[in-house]
Amino acid sequence: MFQQGEHQFGQITGQGAATTSLSLADIVGTPGEDQPDGRFNELKERLRALQVQIAEFEWAPDLGQNIGSRTWFRGFATLCALCVGAYLLWPGISPINAAVPTPSAQITDELRSQMILPLAFGSDTGSDMRATDAVIALKSSPERPTIELAAIIGRGDSFMRVLQRAGVGGGDAQEIASLVGNVMPVSDLKDGTRLDLVLGRRAARNQPRPIDALTFRARFDLNVAINREAGELVLTRKPIVVDNTPLRIRGTVGSSLYRSARAAGAPAKAVQAYLQTIGSKLSVGRDIRATDEFDIIVDYKRAETGETEMGDLLYAGLIRDDKAKAQLVRWDDNGRAQYFEASGVGEDRGEFARPVGGAISSGFGMRRHPILRYKRMHSGLDFSAGYGTAIYATADGVVSYAGRKGGFGNFVKLSHGSGLATGYAHMSRITVSNGTRVKRGQVIGYVGSTGLSTGPHLHYELYRNNRAIDPRSVKFTNRAQLSGRDLARFKSRLGELLQVTPGAALQSLVPTVEAEPEREIERLAGTNIV
Repeated sequence: MFQQGEHQFGQITGQGAATTSLSLADIVGTPGEDQPDGRFNELKERLRALQVQIAEFEWAPDLGQNIGSRTWFRGFATLCALCVGAYLLWPGISPINAAVPTPSAQITDELRSQMILPLAFGSDTGSDMRATDAVIALKSSPERPTIELAAIIGRGDSFMRVLQRAGVGGGDAQEIASLVGNVMPVSDLKDGTRLDLVLGRRAARNQPRPIDALTFRARFDLNVAINREAGELVLTRKPIVVDNTPLRIRGTVGSSLYRSARAAGAPAKAVQAYLQTIGSKLSVGRDIRATDEFDIIVDYKRAETGETEMGDLLYAGLIRDDKAKAQLVRWDDNGRAQYFEASGVGEDRGEFARPVGGAISSGFGMRRHPILRYKRMHSGLDFSAGYGTAIYATADGVVSYAGRKGGFGNFVKLSHGSGLATGYAHMSRITVSNGTRVKRGQVIGYVGSTGLSTGPHLHYELYRNNRAIDPRSVKFTNRAQLSGRDLARFKSRLGELLQVTPGAALQSLVPTVEAEPEREIERLAGTNIV
């Protein structure tokens, strides 16, 4: 065997022969008389140097370094040799041909029944399930014993017409309308009211189904149920507990009155009404400070079933340094609603109201046009107002024009009857359309600077028989003063509103629990009857 010390590679032993030992010395010779000691050492050094050179030789140098050197070319040659060798040794890929059996008609039909084909290919899928001789055709299909459905009262629709479209017969619809009319006028049902109906089995196919049950919400505080009992329709009233506590919201104006009021929880409709009302007394842009407090009270109803209903603005207040800067209360007088100050001073409706709260910056008559630079007729009044200020209709009327109109920019014209009309020019945005009927004080657009305009303002015109006249020739809104009993009732109303706790209307409403009926024995015991 191999021994490092004696450099033996093995032993060969034969039967009847002497042991023979083969070593490195036997190969290269032993130092003696025939081979000098120096030659043996030189051979070992060459072998060791060759081993080191082979180990340190760089077969695959980095081709990204020393580009163009001998080492790089040697590495490139190695790479080419490896690529050529791989290409020569590549076994290659060739398709394997195999015989595909043709499916039978039964297998084809089975596969077709399990696949989904698009309509472009005929959508011929699924198993063909034809009727057999065991199937007996019916003369007529059976009807459902009852049908449950829902109907909605649309805008301009009538209660009876909705019932008849749902399949209720004319006689039942007339009887239901009569029953509901005993509770409330049918015309008072609001648009969008949902009717839940149950239609029963009809006696013949050419007759309408009889109505078995009808439920709907007649008013915010009333549910109505109509059921057929012993062949007759019977109406049952189901009152709903409603809390009428007004919604009061207070907060600091901050950088934006609108955003602060909305963040405090005031509905958008209430904030818009507040800005319109407070703007009739103060300038929202100039007179209201960031440190002021707004006070909004809105008519608010909430039912025990969870629904809420918001009404008109009842109170608009502004507080500065813990003192009331403005207090405006809604007051109804002979069916006419307006806002009065806390002192009882209000607005008496004249012929026309002011379209915006700003001052008049340019009057009616000849003037030098600021853009065209020559004199011409100024056929209206210019009101100074900030960009985006709401513009209100000065009287009830119908929109006869709404859109772009030359130098007027965005323009709206209202017809008020008796040959009178008003025009509003240079709007930034229009909120009404042609043919729309508007009321006095309704927002019809916002102040802008469209058309021939040097800055945001409102150009207001008044027409009589299609001819522009001086708007100051008609009487605008005057002031009114409450007195006597009306003033006392007004003060009492103001006190009630100021007693409302902010946020009280947002608290949870606990439904009332009806007491159980008293038993007859307990009633007799209470009257000392034995």
